[in-house]
Amino acid sequence: MAPPGESGGPSNGGARRKNLTAALRLFLVCMVSGGIQYICALEMSLLSPYSQNLGIPHKYASMIWIGGPIAGFLVNPIVGYYSDRCTMRIGRRRPFIILECLIICISGMLIGFSADIGQYLGDTKENCSTYTGPRWAATAVYVVGFLLLDCVIHTAQASVRAMMSDLSAANHGPSVGQAIFSVWMAIGSILGYAVVAYGTWHQWFPSLKSSACCNACADLKGAFLTAVVLIVISTVVTMLLADEQSLDNEGVGGAAFAQTCGSLDAFIDLFASLKNMSPAMFRVLALTAFTWLSWFPFLQYNTDWMGREIYHGNPNGVADMAADKYNAGVREGAIGLLLCSASLGATSFLIPKLCRKLTSKVIWSISLFSVFLIMAGMVAVGVVSTKGYDPSLSTSLTVAGPDNSLNALALTMFALIGIPQAVLYSVPWAVAAQLAAGEGGGQGVTVGAITNVISLAQLLVGLTAGPIDGAFNKGNAPAFGIGGVIAFICAILVVLALPDTKDGRGLKRLLLSREDWSN
Repeated sequence: MAPPGESGGPSNGGARRKNLTAALRLFLVCMVSGGIQYICALEMSLLSPYSQNLGIPHKYASMIWIGGPIAGFLVNPIVGYYSDRCTMRIGRRRPFIILECLIICISGMLIGFSADIGQYLGDTKENCSTYTGPRWAATAVYVVGFLLLDCVIHTAQASVRAMMSDLSAANHGPSVGQAIFSVWMAIGSILGYAVVAYGTWHQWFPSLKSSACCNACADLKGAFLTAVVLIVISTVVTMLLADEQSLDNEGVGGAAFAQTCGSLDAFIDLFASLKNMSPAMFRVLALTAFTWLSWFPFLQYNTDWMGREIYHGNPNGVADMAADKYNAGVREGAIGLLLCSASLGATSFLIPKLCRKLTSKVIWSISLFSVFLIMAGMVAVGVVSTKGYDPSLSTSLTVAGPDNSLNALALTMFALIGIPQAVLYSVPWAVAAQLAAGEGGGQGVTVGAITNVISLAQLLVGLTAGPIDGAFNKGNAPAFGIGGVIAFICAILVVLALPDTKDGRGLKRLLLSREDWSN
């Protein structure tokens, strides 16, 4: 008989059950990221179209995406810095996650009820089914809610990522923690896009409608109300199950940061930490920025592309054929994003194994080549569908509606782009977490720095995508084409700039570059 602890012994089965329980608990701890991603899915699929419904022209719609990155550029690393040093009894990350989720709920309510609040503040009393002009008060309320949401949503996801890196580092490794994070992002995205595609809240709850808020607005309002409920539930689960260890004052060099609001000295120390990052980390940050730069045109305009280029609609805010076609295209785009999230979730389970077998840089590079091909395909489909963006054909195309074969092809590309998106949401973060752990740096500052470069990429796309599209008068094709070119260039740079990391030797070479830089 094998003694206890040997293979086949009774304690071996207990150890397996204990490991399974620990893995399940780690999975459930990350539930809050699913709730946050749910509202992020609503943001990505509904808010660019809704901003145009309120009267913001298409060429300026991208501008509303710049406020979040500007605020996030300052907020994200500060949150990471202080969460690394937080000494509260409930842990380092959970206090920030609670506050961030509260702000997300408030911003969601502002967005959902912006039309009603705008009418109360002085917008037209004419019924939304006949009014065609802008609603500036509603737009102002909406922009405030949007900026809050866009700033805090990325900060909240960064806090959850840092917590998952902390909790998974000892037993599972950072790639497993980030893969779990990606799975929950896929779950949240699937639920969010399903609500956009199939949620007819104006029929289920007619009380959501008002003279200022018609069918599309009522559907948006219902979707954001469910988001608030899901975030509350998922936050409670995460708070109860996350087994964070509190940090004492000695762990932060004797400085008690937990109960304070911060100071100028701490702000200076924060940027000193960023300044002292190794060249290896800066390469990872730069490549992450270029990667997201290639993605943001799709992330901001995916459903708008379906509504305009494939369904030939126009979000003019009135219930005519062009607006109906556009809204139908937005819902169809949400179905495409649902397929995208399903492929993202399935691929997320394979990411750790693929990275061990092929190395992280190869997987990262392959994903970018895939983005290049898919973006090029979307540009081609858009050109064919609109017959070269000929304005004289717009009315006839709207009457004809979408071509079934092109619509199917568009949905196929939406589904395929979920595969590289799984890499986008996990591999750069895992490489940075692995590098930070090897250097002895804090995960909070690292994640905050990554989130910052993502904010810079979003800022650049927000400032340029709409005006470029307006200058060429070719819909979303110019932004998608530029995104594809950037993806192609970045795929090459990833291969050239990053060493292999699957067995630790590449990580050692990364760390040695820090010594070379300091000499």
